[in-house]
Amino acid sequence: MELIARAERWPIRGRFAISRGARTETEVVVVEARADGFLGRSECVPYPRYGESPKDAIASIGKLHAEGLTRARLQSLLPAGAARNAVDCALWDLEAKRSARRVWQLAGLAEPKPVVTAFTLSLDTPEKMGAAARENALRPLLKLKLSGAGDLNRVRAVRNNAPNAALIVDANEAWSVEDYRVLVPKLAALGVSLIEQPFKAGEDGALAALDRPVPVCADESCHTSDDLPRLSGAYDAVNIKLDKTGGLSEALALKRAAEAMGFKIMVGCMIGTSLGMAPALLVAQGANWVDLDGPLLLDQDRTPGLTYKGSTVYPPEPNLWG
Repeated sequence: MELIARAERWPIRGRFAISRGARTETEVVVVEARADGFLGRSECVPYPRYGESPKDAIASIGKLHAEGLTRARLQSLLPAGAARNAVDCALWDLEAKRSARRVWQLAGLAEPKPVVTAFTLSLDTPEKMGAAARENALRPLLKLKLSGAGDLNRVRAVRNNAPNAALIVDANEAWSVEDYRVLVPKLAALGVSLIEQPFKAGEDGALAALDRPVPVCADESCHTSDDLPRLSGAYDAVNIKLDKTGGLSEALALKRAAEAMGFKIMVGCMIGTSLGMAPALLVAQGANWVDLDGPLLLDQDRTPGLTYKGSTVYPPEPNLWG
């Protein structure tokens, strides 16, 4: 078997901002696994927040001995993160191609169905976020990027312009405990259905002692199933992203473990193409919230790509992945 990794840049539609900064493009790493005339592919998004870069991911993948590499062995050869995700999902795809079976069959899962994804509104002024909400008011689920100061006005502007949409708010670790105490009752009154990662990972123990009238979801605080015990009692849900878990293999394990412990499930993504979203659609089956809108935020997607009809995203065809 041969493993090939390369970086690609994909322009974002406009400018995408969160509490940590803004960007106009996303850089992904594509991995190809070739064996016996078959090709398996996948994609990851190395994330600076976790000390990752495309260059480092490619270097880590290049050090793997591809001959005889299996998904089971891979779990101990690379840490959880973007590089392992790309290799793990490429190996799933390769096995599917070689066996002429779908990945969902290989994993012992039910055939996947279409799911409804959130559509993310970039962090901006209340006026601009309100205008973006108005343009997307018919979408059933909107996700708002927040940052602390001015957040209540942002959410009010979105609610006024998208009165029927369910709302998720994502602070990306930007709130203080005082922000939380002031904002959350008012967000509950505005019909917000989920709050993602209000505090910095490692400084979120305060949640266990705070009222949670709106469910709170761990994102930066939850990478693999090993994280779940310390999140119990502080969070109501976990956001499963394959770039955090290190691939589909651990993502499925994390979902099973989280559900067994009573956590609700969100399945999310970094900003990437349909190739990166496709494996996550298997994890998204039955999830309480799905946020797989990466391709909708790009100027253009991969061909072939996933099919999006409004906010409904359909499982991948075999010529894309799986």
